[in-house]
Amino acid sequence: MSEQETISPWKYKPWWCQPWSIILTSATLISGSWLIFKTVWLTVLVSIPLLIWMGFFLLIWPQMMIRSGVLDNVEKHP
Repeated sequence: MSEQETISPWKYKPWWCQPWSIILTSATLISGSWLIFKTVWLTVLVSIPLLIWMGFFLLIWPQMMIRSGVLDNVEKHP
């Protein structure tokens, strides 16, 4: 039996769209909002769309790409 190699969608994305850059950008914007305005409601208002964006691109998008089979075609035809 051979082990199936896990295909990573991250190797096809540029450096600015990697998990570390998404987390760093979101953390910087959320903490920057707090440091500048020091208002809880404004920081929460900034955090909600950023956390949704992070959740989509870090949790949902990679699974969608793997399940869609698009990456299989890229692997076969570089």
